[in-house]
Amino acid sequence: MKRGAILTMCLLLGKLVFAQQDAQFSQYMFNGIYINPAYAGYKEVLNLHGYYRAQWTGIEGAPRSFSLAMDGVTNDGNVGLALQVASDKLGAQSTQSVYGSYAYRIRMNEDGTARLAFGISGGIVQLGINGALLSTQDPELDMPAGTQSTIVPDARAGVYYADQRFYAGFSVDNLISPHINKSRYVYIPQPKPHYYFTAGMLFPLSEQVQFKPSFLLKDDRGGPTSLDVNAFILFRDKIWIGGSYRTRVDLYSKDYLQKSLVGRNAAVAAVEIFPVPSLRIGYAYDFSIGPLESYSNGSHELSIGFLFLSSGGKAKRDLRVSCPKFF
Repeated sequence: MKRGAILTMCLLLGKLVFAQQDAQFSQYMFNGIYINPAYAGYKEVLNLHGYYRAQWTGIEGAPRSFSLAMDGVTNDGNVGLALQVASDKLGAQSTQSVYGSYAYRIRMNEDGTARLAFGISGGIVQLGINGALLSTQDPELDMPAGTQSTIVPDARAGVYYADQRFYAGFSVDNLISPHINKSRYVYIPQPKPHYYFTAGMLFPLSEQVQFKPSFLLKDDRGGPTSLDVNAFILFRDKIWIGGSYRTRVDLYSKDYLQKSLVGRNAAVAAVEIFPVPSLRIGYAYDFSIGPLESYSNGSHELSIGFLFLSSGGKAKRDLRVSCPKFF
């Protein structure tokens, strides 16, 4: 029962329309390009970053996600550019995507340490489903033979503000792909727009210790609204230690949801290490505390980031703010 739980709960087919959910990452706060194209160029140096996530380990068909992104600046830091590739698999569903992002970064003070950015992404998404992995409760419903896939265009948009101590951003993705006619592939999950609102602050507790609380609110106007509350402590510019709590929140009425849905989802423990100023290595473990608690062995997530610094070992921000410190 444990190994088949994900197919039982997520992939039993009736006469329903499927919705494609975005991949879940727990370390998004260390590179916001994954949820907001306006983040492109924030660190003002060439930044390479990657994630791998194994979610709900111990459950057959559980999500496996991978993403790699690179971003940087041009035009004296006033323009940010980014390229991101991603792959996500959940049971019979699979998604591969490529996005290019452009962000126009407006100076909000004289030295440019505060910026308001407006970003947009364009890309292509390959959506697929493997009929051999599907089952149905309707004996009259024909399963698709083999693998169905289609490629559709897509876009994302966002706004992002950051200074030396505070950041906030709002973004939306899947702007085009939900409106593409995929009637030939009726079993392929339909993408839905996802809305993200995030904010955080950095508080110095001493010369060697800093505290960073933040939150992320996510909604797709279909499923439950999700809230991540995060808290991290930075020691000596070398190591982040902290965690998150993920739960459902009821911002507005969603009468179509089951009344018995459990609010709590996961608790996260994470550590981020900077062996050298240009390199960050991170690991997060999600403890399932919702309906999957009895089935899942938790989720594992690895991340790595590398900054291409100048020969002096400093980013373009020099001493104004340390790039790895805030994000």
